[in-house]
Amino acid sequence: METLSKLHPLVVHFPVALFSVYVLFEVINLFLQDEKFHKWINLILLIGVLGGITAVLTGNQAAASLQQNFQNVSSNIVEAVEEHESYATITLWFFAVLLAARFYLTTKKKFNKLLKVTFVILALIGMFLIYETGEHGGELVYGLGIGTELFH
Repeated sequence: METLSKLHPLVVHFPVALFSVYVLFEVINLFLQDEKFHKWINLILLIGVLGGITAVLTGNQAAASLQQNFQNVSSNIVEAVEEHESYATITLWFFAVLLAARFYLTTKKKFNKLLKVTFVILALIGMFLIYETGEHGGELVYGLGIGTELFH
């Protein structure tokens, strides 16, 4: 399973990119009246959530591998890993709920201007969650050396 943990740095960038594109498309959607565009947004969000699941699973495996291979990990490292893990999980659930709501509203053809604005606001909140998750992940790598030769 340690192999999965090594995939985390590779797979994590896909959902970040897809969620970022999702936010951009949600903003563009404010100015469009195209029903097909909703389907594209849903598809990008779906692939982002699937990538997010992969990133969270590989990240959880990386955290387990860290604690297993380094029995005496300092408390500040454990705390930093837990904060990153918490933000990643919250971010994934947030976008999964957005996906479910978008699928429902698209299927029922209930999107109006107010809902479009609401989804832009929610997408921007999601972008903040992505930022926080990345900030905490970056601290692990660049601040504490986790996953680099510095830590071995």
